[in-house]
Amino acid sequence: MAPRSHATARQVRLGTELRRLREAAGLKAREAAGLLNSTSTQISQVELGFAGVSEERVRRLAAHYACTDEVLIDGLVAMATDRTRGWWEEYRGVLPSVFQDTAETEHHATFLREVVITYVPGLLQTADYARAVYTYVQPGLPESELTPRVEHRIRRRAVIEGDDPTPYETLIHEFALRTRVADRSVCRAQLEQILEQIEQRHATVRVIPIDQDGFGGAGISMMYAGGPVPRLDTGLRDAPTGVAFIDAEAQLKQLRTLFLRMQAASLEPVASRDFIHRLKKEL
Repeated sequence: MAPRSHATARQVRLGTELRRLREAAGLKAREAAGLLNSTSTQISQVELGFAGVSEERVRRLAAHYACTDEVLIDGLVAMATDRTRGWWEEYRGVLPSVFQDTAETEHHATFLREVVITYVPGLLQTADYARAVYTYVQPGLPESELTPRVEHRIRRRAVIEGDDPTPYETLIHEFALRTRVADRSVCRAQLEQILEQIEQRHATVRVIPIDQDGFGGAGISMMYAGGPVPRLDTGLRDAPTGVAFIDAEAQLKQLRTLFLRMQAASLEPVASRDFIHRLKKEL
């Protein structure tokens, strides 16, 4: 089978985890290849995400690598054998690959946690709000690129609104709720959208008030996607070149700690709902 021309973030993650298991076992790529009657080049392609790997080979490699974590192995097998072609595939070649990778990560998550400081979370945005943000951040973006971005953002809601919704908790700073990315009517509709998602139990929303003492997390925004085991969790952070996907254990631990610290600085869900109601009345 010819190598892929492009590897998704999920395919790269599978390869990364297989490489980590191999290295933990103290084996070189050529030694792992010998165990499968393969080549070091093929092992490298798998570990880079550019070549697929069967369930049988994942399990054989795990056995040779002395991995006994059955839940982890099953998680890796699921990643290797997944053939899901979700709605996000419609945008491949239309939008940058990070759009598809983000939607796919959300789709496979066992839970989602998010912290946002400057904007309303993408999963809760209205079309008008999203359009205003994209138009401001990328002025001059042609309609042929702007419309798919807005559509993609709205369709991401499927992960929390579908028949089997993913548990989603978000911490939103008051600054984001008060900032008028467009006019009053757009901002009022955006607050109504958040309240509707709360009432329908699609999202657990906590507000971080501006007057909260001891809050030093104004520069932190992140998405945290749970995996079948903590080792397969994924963090998403904004970076200068776009969204950075985080999978290193130490960094994931840091993100979990940061979320709990910021959660402690937020209002309880009921108080947050009432807070948003008050903001809406002020508009």
